[in-house]
Amino acid sequence: MCTFVILLCLSTPAVASVLPGIDTLQLRHFDALQGKRVGLVTNHTGRSANGQSTIDILFTAPGVRLVALFSPEHGIRGNEDAKVPSGIDSRTGLPVNSLYGISCRPTSQMLKGIDLLVIDLQNVGSRFYTYIGTVSLVMRAAQSNGIPVVVLDRPNPINGVAMGGAIPVVPVPEKSSGCGALTSIHPIPTRHGMTIGELARLFNGEFGIGCNLTVIPMQGWQRALYYDETALPWSNPSPNMRSMTAALLYPGFGILESTNLSVGRGTDRPFELYGAPWFDGNGVATLMQKRTLPGVRFTAVSFVPSQAGQPYTGKACSGIGVTITDRRLFDPVLAGLSLLQAIYQLHPSRFKTVDGFGTEVGDRGVWSQLTTGGQRPEEVIARWQVGLDRFAVVRNKYLLY
Repeated sequence: MCTFVILLCLSTPAVASVLPGIDTLQLRHFDALQGKRVGLVTNHTGRSANGQSTIDILFTAPGVRLVALFSPEHGIRGNEDAKVPSGIDSRTGLPVNSLYGISCRPTSQMLKGIDLLVIDLQNVGSRFYTYIGTVSLVMRAAQSNGIPVVVLDRPNPINGVAMGGAIPVVPVPEKSSGCGALTSIHPIPTRHGMTIGELARLFNGEFGIGCNLTVIPMQGWQRALYYDETALPWSNPSPNMRSMTAALLYPGFGILESTNLSVGRGTDRPFELYGAPWFDGNGVATLMQKRTLPGVRFTAVSFVPSQAGQPYTGKACSGIGVTITDRRLFDPVLAGLSLLQAIYQLHPSRFKTVDGFGTEVGDRGVWSQLTTGGQRPEEVIARWQVGLDRFAVVRNKYLLY
């Protein structure tokens, strides 16, 4: 009897050894922090390449005195989905000042006794994500109080090359708390293709902040890398951002959070499932298949969202599941606008926007253009290209890699 062994060669991403900014700082013996009383803006995503918390690293760093912590939306441990109170860190005994509670920017009282602020947060690569708003407001508060800022850089998880989406017109952040502008803090594209350190540099130079800013760069990161090509462990940046797939979908499909759909919160696939009790999943899937968008597949699904306070909690929803088949070809902005248009085509009287849609998409005319106006998503995107080209020129001044 002959035995045949078949070896299957699976295509896996090449992995680069990337060290985030906290590792670079450690290799430099914390030179930028020596002799300083440090306030740290971070959460559970602030970790070294071997998984050690930035809080713990700086708390025991020679010559560094960590005196206060500041937490963004979702709290210091990243498990909150509501306003977060200030408190005490159980491990270090340090005060934790919430920047997603009564105020969304550090107050002068919070900054009392601090010589330098360090920021270590993992962004997801989309404009409408509050962490970059927090970075801007921290920098503004630091400048007002004469405190330098050090940003420990981290990868853009959906690569640092691709850009897309609209560039919104936004107000100057409120000087009191800034919470109203937190999800669209500055006019940048929906998918900006920048690291959090590069964004800090751009905000500082282009939007009138002017703080004393230092960015500690990564080592080994290249712009074309996705997060799963960095050898760094994935840590959910927020409770419902649970995968690379969700992060890559978010710049295009995140706008559906500002409609009357469930976006899969309270399921095992948030931001990959979209639907409602009245939704025709089979009909929408058929329409999307006819559009033949590259790198993505749409299938009819059923799900029951369970997260409290979200649309249709506990109710059976018909919906659509989104699967990325080739991320190099996939355009999340085009796919998101196309799905929005297909849903409206089948549900013109049921599918509606809620507060914040115009801010999130960055163009208040998009809803009418794609629904009653009859424009194709490609036409909408083509209109945005002039702004993207202008932004690309400005962006180049602040890139580090």
